[in-house]
Amino acid sequence: MGAESERETTCCETVGRVDAEALATDVQLLSAMGNDTRYELLRRIAGADGEVCVCDLEAAVGVSQSAVSQALSRLYTAGLVTRRKESNWRYYGLTEDAQVLLAALDQIRGED
Repeated sequence: MGAESERETTCCETVGRVDAEALATDVQLLSAMGNDTRYELLRRIAGADGEVCVCDLEAAVGVSQSAVSQALSRLYTAGLVTRRKESNWRYYGLTEDAQVLLAALDQIRGED
Protein backbone atom coordinates (compact mmCIF):
# COMPACT_ATOMS: atom_id res chain seq x y z
CA MET A 1 0.00 0.00 0.00
CA GLY A 2 2.93 2.33 0.64
CA ALA A 3 4.13 2.28 -3.00
CA GLU A 4 0.60 2.90 -4.26
CA SER A 5 0.17 5.91 -1.97
CA GLU A 6 3.48 7.31 -3.19
CA ARG A 7 2.37 6.93 -6.82
CA GLU A 8 -0.90 8.70 -6.12
CA THR A 9 0.86 11.75 -4.72
CA THR A 10 3.32 12.07 -7.61
CA CYS A 11 1.19 11.14 -10.61
CA CYS A 12 -0.34 14.59 -11.08
CA GLU A 13 2.79 16.61 -10.48
CA THR A 14 3.99 16.25 -14.09
CA VAL A 15 1.13 18.28 -15.57
CA GLY A 16 2.46 21.63 -16.73
CA ARG A 17 1.01 24.94 -15.72
CA VAL A 18 -0.92 27.03 -18.21
CA ASP A 19 -0.86 30.80 -18.35
CA ALA A 20 -4.58 31.68 -18.35
CA GLU A 21 -4.08 34.94 -20.24
CA ALA A 22 -1.98 33.27 -22.95
CA LEU A 23 -4.53 30.48 -23.21
CA ALA A 24 -7.39 32.97 -23.68
CA THR A 25 -5.42 34.85 -26.35
CA ASP A 26 -4.57 31.66 -28.22
CA VAL A 27 -8.17 30.46 -28.13
CA GLN A 28 -9.39 33.82 -29.43
CA LEU A 29 -6.95 33.65 -32.37
CA LEU A 30 -7.71 30.05 -33.20
CA SER A 31 -11.47 30.46 -32.92
CA ALA A 32 -11.32 33.55 -35.17
CA MET A 33 -9.62 31.39 -37.80
CA GLY A 34 -11.86 28.39 -37.11
CA ASN A 35 -14.66 29.27 -39.50
CA ASP A 36 -14.67 28.53 -43.23
CA THR A 37 -15.55 32.08 -44.26
CA ARG A 38 -13.09 33.78 -41.92
CA TYR A 39 -10.29 31.42 -42.87
CA GLU A 40 -11.00 31.86 -46.57
CA LEU A 41 -10.94 35.64 -46.13
CA LEU A 42 -7.54 35.39 -44.44
CA ARG A 43 -6.18 33.24 -47.25
CA ARG A 44 -7.58 35.54 -49.95
CA ILE A 45 -6.08 38.60 -48.25
CA ALA A 46 -2.78 36.73 -47.91
CA GLY A 47 -2.82 35.91 -51.62
CA ALA A 48 -3.41 39.50 -52.69
CA ASP A 49 -0.80 42.11 -53.48
CA GLY A 50 -1.30 44.50 -50.59
CA GLU A 51 -4.58 45.50 -49.02
CA VAL A 52 -7.90 44.24 -50.35
CA CYS A 53 -11.11 46.22 -50.69
CA VAL A 54 -14.06 44.75 -48.85
CA CYS A 55 -16.11 44.82 -52.05
CA ASP A 56 -13.63 42.47 -53.72
CA LEU A 57 -13.74 40.12 -50.74
CA GLU A 58 -17.54 40.00 -50.82
CA ALA A 59 -17.51 39.00 -54.48
CA ALA A 60 -14.79 36.39 -53.95
CA VAL A 61 -16.27 34.42 -51.06
CA GLY A 62 -19.88 34.40 -52.22
CA VAL A 63 -21.58 35.20 -48.93
CA SER A 64 -23.68 38.18 -47.92
CA GLN A 65 -22.18 41.58 -47.24
CA SER A 66 -23.29 41.23 -43.63
CA ALA A 67 -21.51 37.88 -43.23
CA VAL A 68 -18.30 39.26 -44.72
CA SER A 69 -18.46 42.34 -42.49
CA GLN A 70 -18.99 40.22 -39.38
CA ALA A 71 -16.17 37.87 -40.34
CA LEU A 72 -13.74 40.72 -41.00
CA SER A 73 -14.73 42.39 -37.76
CA ARG A 74 -13.96 39.20 -35.84
CA LEU A 75 -10.61 38.86 -37.59
CA TYR A 76 -9.81 42.49 -36.83
CA THR A 77 -10.73 42.08 -33.15
CA ALA A 78 -8.49 39.01 -32.95
CA GLY A 79 -5.60 41.05 -34.37
CA LEU A 80 -5.32 39.06 -37.59
CA VAL A 81 -6.17 41.80 -40.10
CA THR A 82 -5.57 45.51 -40.41
CA ARG A 83 -8.37 47.82 -41.44
CA ARG A 84 -8.18 51.15 -43.21
CA LYS A 85 -11.03 53.34 -44.37
CA GLU A 86 -10.68 55.41 -47.50
CA SER A 87 -13.71 57.42 -48.57
CA ASN A 88 -16.61 54.94 -48.58
CA TRP A 89 -14.46 51.82 -48.76
CA ARG A 90 -12.59 49.71 -46.23
CA TYR A 91 -9.35 47.96 -47.05
CA TYR A 92 -7.99 44.96 -45.20
CA GLY A 93 -4.50 43.54 -44.91
CA LEU A 94 -2.85 40.81 -42.87
CA THR A 95 -1.09 41.52 -39.63
CA GLU A 96 2.34 40.07 -39.02
CA ASP A 97 0.77 37.61 -36.56
CA ALA A 98 -1.60 36.31 -39.24
CA GLN A 99 1.27 35.93 -41.68
CA VAL A 100 3.20 33.87 -39.13
CA LEU A 101 0.18 31.67 -38.36
CA LEU A 102 -0.60 31.04 -42.03
CA ALA A 103 3.07 30.27 -42.76
CA ALA A 104 3.09 27.78 -39.86
CA LEU A 105 0.00 26.05 -41.27
CA ASP A 106 1.61 25.92 -44.72
CA GLN A 107 4.74 24.40 -43.20
CA ILE A 108 2.74 21.78 -41.30
CA ARG A 109 1.05 20.77 -44.56
CA GLY A 110 4.46 20.69 -46.25
CA GLU A 111 3.86 23.72 -48.47
CA ASP A 112 6.97 25.70 -47.54
